[in-house]
Amino acid sequence: MQNNVLILDFGSQYTQLIARRVRELNIFCEIKPYNHLPEDLSEYKAVILSGSPFSVRADDAPHPDLSQIKGKKPLLAICYGAQYLAHFHGGNVAASNTREYGRAKLAGIDSEEPFFYEIREGSQVWMSHSDTIKQLPENAVKLASTNDVEHAAFKIDGELTYGIQFHPEVYHTKQGGLILENFLVHIAGLEQTWTPDAFVETTVAELKTKIGSEKVILGLSGGVDSTVAAVLLHRAIGDHLHCIFVNNGLLRKNEFQEVLDQYEHMGLNVKGVDASARFLKALAGEADPEKKRKIIGGVFIDVFDDESHKVEDAKWLAQGTIYPDVIESVSATGGPSATIKSHHNVGGLPDFMKLKVVEPLKMLFKDEVRRVGATLNIEDERLGRHPFPGPGLAIRILGDVTEEKVSILQEVDAIFINGLKEWGLYNEVWQAGAMLLPVNSVGVMGDERTYEKCVALRAVESTDGMTADWVNLPYEFLQKTSNEIINKVPGVNRVVYDISSKPPATIEWE
Repeated sequence: MQNNVLILDFGSQYTQLIARRVRELNIFCEIKPYNHLPEDLSEYKAVILSGSPFSVRADDAPHPDLSQIKGKKPLLAICYGAQYLAHFHGGNVAASNTREYGRAKLAGIDSEEPFFYEIREGSQVWMSHSDTIKQLPENAVKLASTNDVEHAAFKIDGELTYGIQFHPEVYHTKQGGLILENFLVHIAGLEQTWTPDAFVETTVAELKTKIGSEKVILGLSGGVDSTVAAVLLHRAIGDHLHCIFVNNGLLRKNEFQEVLDQYEHMGLNVKGVDASARFLKALAGEADPEKKRKIIGGVFIDVFDDESHKVEDAKWLAQGTIYPDVIESVSATGGPSATIKSHHNVGGLPDFMKLKVVEPLKMLFKDEVRRVGATLNIEDERLGRHPFPGPGLAIRILGDVTEEKVSILQEVDAIFINGLKEWGLYNEVWQAGAMLLPVNSVGVMGDERTYEKCVALRAVESTDGMTADWVNLPYEFLQKTSNEIINKVPGVNRVVYDISSKPPATIEWE
């Protein structure tokens, strides 16, 4: 039995946060959809059931077969999961008189119960449900209540099975991390051994076994993900790794040459391919965001197919896919959560491209990738580089993409990013960029009336991109940046600053 945790996704908006909190305890976990249980459960030492937008009382309520889990493995059921245990095992779940949403205080905690070890009476938790457990199953014991919820926590006698109506994974549950630690470490007996060092050691060994002496092609972008993937693969297979950096014509100003220069002394075998004209031609006239992503992904594959034929006997295509890419593209590995957007490096390869895919980082969140990079001795400056979308400036140009628009946005972006660095703000921001809006606005420059483009600046703080808050940049900085953009970039006469958080907005505009 491995030191792994299985999280069954019932479609909750918080499922990914459960995974984040578990991994913060140095315990590996995976998210799987409730309707696609792994055939082999032996590798999982504990299971967590997520919340859900469904009601257990509905005809279409998720109802997986847990016969190989409940009573046989340590099980923590959260929100919908707790109601599931009650409803389908002899208890009673009914609609609440009012929606139970927001902060609550735990009361009547069983201090002898390991689940609540060092949890304070009155500790704040976060509720988010419209049904409530009216009666527990006969073999269940209440462990805690709140002012409005009698059965806020319970356990099943004779089993390591626990149900909680609140969400320990969200920030507003003040001791949520400790509750998860109590369950996973003190009750389930998992060891906290999933560290960056352990990930590197295990992954390098797996890559050596999987790839052997075959050749691998990797697309470098200059970003954190592809850099860490490249160094990890290089450590495993050495010169059998062939890195390619493609200029898609949608990069930041001077980025193509700068990235090539960065890798010159890293010992990686890197080739630069300028395919900018090919990408821009394929994008001509297309304004739909999803179609733009698909076009870029398609051309990206075509370029790599061309380049793969120049590397004799290449068998693998490596990608810097990370976990948020997978979650947002395929709904938590095919589960019931809503798909947000597609990613150009997620979803496999067309049949004509005879390369196998290897994605060494696909189970890592962004901050975990950075910690692995530090373990690999990659320079802090490179690891601290802001994320940049795979489709590049194409999804920061709202509407159709032209060479002229790219040029305008490159200049705006350079002023903004360089300004953040000059003001010592760059490292306080998780991601920043500029958007070229598909509107013109009237302005006055000198004695002349202008009718030119509007750009939006965006800067957010986050840990992994799953959620994000806008950064309160100094007014003086925004004023100077706006003036510099309008004065130095022909075609732009208005600058706005985006103060939307994710959710409900996304980080990118497309």
